[in-house]
Amino acid sequence: MDANFWHMSGYAAYVWGSFGVAALVFVWAGLAPRRRRRELLDSIRGSAEDV
Repeated sequence: MDANFWHMSGYAAYVWGSFGVAALVFVWAGLAPRRRRRELLDSIRGSAEDV
């Protein structure tokens, strides 16, 4: 690939930084519901053991 592509006319830090932030958001959006589900199931199991 052309070095100009990676440099992006001086805006590379903004472009690649935006890609990085978006990737982190996508990872978080995929993992957060799983964690919340696990916490809810553990809570339900804990309250069922108390009965």
